[in-house]
Amino acid sequence: MVSLVVYDRAGKEVGTMDVDPAVFAPTINRQLLHDVVVMYQANQRQGTFRTKSRGMVAGTGKKMYRQKGTGNARAGSKQSGVRRGGGHIFRKDPRDFSYRLPRKAVQLATRMAIAAKLQSNQVTVVEDLHFDKPRTREMAAILRAVHCADQSLLVGLAQHDENVYLSTRNIDKVEITPVRDLNAWSILRPARLLLTKSALEQLTQQAAATPKSRSQMAAAAG
Repeated sequence: MVSLVVYDRAGKEVGTMDVDPAVFAPTINRQLLHDVVVMYQANQRQGTFRTKSRGMVAGTGKKMYRQKGTGNARAGSKQSGVRRGGGHIFRKDPRDFSYRLPRKAVQLATRMAIAAKLQSNQVTVVEDLHFDKPRTREMAAILRAVHCADQSLLVGLAQHDENVYLSTRNIDKVEITPVRDLNAWSILRPARLLLTKSALEQLTQQAAATPKSRSQMAAAAG
């Protein structure tokens, strides 16, 4: 069981929340986390590269110089891959690097990432985040008050709030997203995770309602 301090906007302690990481994942499978993170990174690759083969390079087919008497080795086409300006020997074509792992594996990796953050004491809880209009300076002051400034941070909200989003997007090394859009890569990438109290409650309820496999239940019981 992990006891998390709940801060208000001024950085004062207003309560605690007890969260069991085993609710999200009884065990942390590092190989699964690695595979899912690599999948998200591969899906971000553009793959918009292309090079020309020797058959695609413009140029004459004329022999470069006579066969004998020059002191040079015999030479073929100017488009040869061993010559400057020639074609690429192993030509590259645009390709799609994206792929998808099984949905249940991806969802389990997301819960494992949250459990790993809880076990590593890398989760901060704030009572509420709300602005009547975009206030970047005030949002930066809140991050300093809850000791989350000057480090990479992911802010998780129970639902999208336009004013909070606009107040956060220009702060360096800080990202913001509703908890429904969290994934293993977005959780593990920053050094710390800042959640509102309602967002953490929502995540806990969703994890508790998720059916567990036999191996997970055995790990939790053991």
